[in-house]
Amino acid sequence: MLHVSLTARDADALSSFYRVALGFAERRPPKRLHGETVSRGNGLPNSDIYTIWLNQPDQQGPFLEIMEYTEAVERPPPAVNELGFAHLAFDVGDLQATIEKVLQSGGSMQGEVINFGTQQQPYFVVYVRDPEGNILELEQRFNAEEADMR
Repeated sequence: MLHVSLTARDADALSSFYRVALGFAERRPPKRLHGETVSRGNGLPNSDIYTIWLNQPDQQGPFLEIMEYTEAVERPPPAVNELGFAHLAFDVGDLQATIEKVLQSGGSMQGEVINFGTQQQPYFVVYVRDPEGNILELEQRFNAEEADMR
């Protein structure tokens, strides 16, 4: 996978959320894409896109692209069981601290924290939403040694 792209109402604000709440970092300076080549490529006449690329914390692999079109089509926040793209999942080191950052940065809770693991080896998972309503799955795994220290 090369990247995941989110279309935003406010690319700068959404970029700020991912930086603060999940520790993303700028991959390259923001750019504006427009003109015939862009429009032919995406099939949308007169495309004018402001785009921000963010790296995941401590990674240079697949990145998050946040795009803001000059003319965007509104839609309600997606339902958890809506067809198509469902959510972005992230492995986090401290689930509770990450949830707090998500909420403080304008995100919201979608579900509650559950343990998909065992008492001996917990594997905590929760669904949250970013400020624009996109669904995120946050996961925190513990190996046996970490679980024993809890």
